[in-house]
Amino acid sequence: MAKLGYRAPTSAVEPAQLVLVDYLSDGKVAVVTLNRPQADNAITTELAAQMIEALESIAARVSIRVVILTGAGDRAFSVGGDLYQRKEMTKEQWLRQRQVFDRLIYTIRQFRRPIIAAVDGMAYGGGCEIAISTDFIIASDNSAFSQPEAIVGLSAGGGAPIYLPRLLPPGKAMQMLMTGESISAQEAFRLGMVNEVYPRAELMPAVLRIANTIASNSPTAVQAVKRAVVMGAGEPIEQAGAIMMESHWRSVVNPDRVEGSRAFHEGREPKFQDPDY
Repeated sequence: MAKLGYRAPTSAVEPAQLVLVDYLSDGKVAVVTLNRPQADNAITTELAAQMIEALESIAARVSIRVVILTGAGDRAFSVGGDLYQRKEMTKEQWLRQRQVFDRLIYTIRQFRRPIIAAVDGMAYGGGCEIAISTDFIIASDNSAFSQPEAIVGLSAGGGAPIYLPRLLPPGKAMQMLMTGESISAQEAFRLGMVNEVYPRAELMPAVLRIANTIASNSPTAVQAVKRAVVMGAGEPIEQAGAIMMESHWRSVVNPDRVEGSRAFHEGREPKFQDPDY
């Protein structure tokens, strides 16, 4: 099991809240924490459902401008689907869990506001797929990424075969998917999968600095440019350009553009309002 990142279940009591949500920076930044440290934040059906609920609740609060996803404890972001829960599953229960997991990945990828993965430790299997479904990854220097599903007779089903080759050289992604071997945070950074790498003690302060910088910008502009990037990816250049210009025009006619320009000319920091949608 070591190659999979798992450790045997402990006698620790399962937390009442499998997902924690904290609001920082005057409520503009939400930190969502996978909270099963005794199990290296392995993802159960219940944890995935609570994570969906947390993200959907955040999506309804327009005052939140940035979301950070992270894992509790000092060993793992998440080692993926909990194989111990799956041991006695029927085919029906497995399918039901797959539906919940698919909805979780969809919720992350379709999220209107920026989502940053703060990865500390192992991001394996579904944990890696959650991380690569965010807008970008910041990692601690002891982190590692792996898709070990083939080791236990599975083909990765949470998006890695689609998205990993878009973040890494395709051959490297294929090697990870076929061998189950991990790559270090440093290697992931070198290959462009991870944006920045920090010592563990500096990880969350660094991620919060980035989140606060984004949160200080126009939320309308940030969300519009995210839409341009996400919706334009893979489209013909003309279609991508049309999506970009629609997003640009949305920012042009928004009050944030007036406030940003006025603040520039007055030599002060802009005060952007929360969007009304």
